[in-house]
Amino acid sequence: MDDNRINDAENENFDEEENNIVVLKDEDGNDVKFEFLDLIEYNNDNYVVLLPAEESEDGDEVVILKEDKESETGDEEEYISVDDEDVLNKVFEIFKEKFKDEFNFED
Repeated sequence: MDDNRINDAENENFDEEENNIVVLKDEDGNDVKFEFLDLIEYNNDNYVVLLPAEESEDGDEVVILKEDKESETGDEEEYISVDDEDVLNKVFEIFKEKFKDEFNFED
């Protein structure tokens, strides 16, 4: 559910491009492309659900990041990784329920 490549990153810049593609910076400063799937509100926080644009060996795993409300970058939104497995699971369950007819989820 969470992508290890950006799991330890402190801040990610959220730049929306055509076709719902966003580019985030990983902890090494490298650009990583994702497809934006959804924005979910949970416990008064916003979470983005992203799918890596490049296929991985592990199959399609979504990445869930939390909006950083304390970010002071102005117009750009910033997102941080989520370490709480319970929150990740609940946000993912909301996502799965919303999109149960559009995606084939594996258990």
